[in-house]
Amino acid sequence: MFNDKESMKRDIILAGVGGQGILSIATVIGDAALNEGLYLKQAEVHGMSQRGGDVQSNLRLSSDPIYSDLIPKGGADIIISLEPMEALRYLPYLKPEGWIVTSSKPFVNIPNYPELEDVLSHIQALEHHVLVDVETLAKEAGAPAQAANMVLLGAAIPMLGIDHDKIIAGVRRIFARKGEAIVNSNVAAIEAGYNRSAKGL
Repeated sequence: MFNDKESMKRDIILAGVGGQGILSIATVIGDAALNEGLYLKQAEVHGMSQRGGDVQSNLRLSSDPIYSDLIPKGGADIIISLEPMEALRYLPYLKPEGWIVTSSKPFVNIPNYPELEDVLSHIQALEHHVLVDVETLAKEAGAPAQAANMVLLGAAIPMLGIDHDKIIAGVRRIFARKGEAIVNSNVAAIEAGYNRSAKGL
């Protein structure tokens, strides 16, 4: 858990598969960070052009100026992934004390996808991890399956260093043009993920 409020810095790797909503997670975090007066740099998102292909982006937040948009190996505070194998792909970039927050359900997009049990056991062996069945939690919250990415974002809030209420405000700003029903379902998804994560920490 992170507690340093005076000099805030978070290096976040966002990972998943094209079409899962990685960009929406980045947009909400970025909006909340900018409204907190933080500096922000985001590296180019890779893989988004191919739906079903692997997607990865670096998101860097800091109370001090940031000079590079790339996170070095061993430098990430958090890996937020909508796909468990993709979370493991970027493990070399995670700090020893860093967190993995990932969906527990695979998106099998390759013929030689490893045994899910092996993938999950690798994640569970890490000291700091949160595994979330994002689709089930979205459904239980009354949100559509497309809001699973917001469930994952909610689960990552305790590690982000940005207050829960600021993330919710970001969701409301980002989705406002889509109408109140969409806003409310995304907020419900965020809350479901946050409550699941906070309960397990």
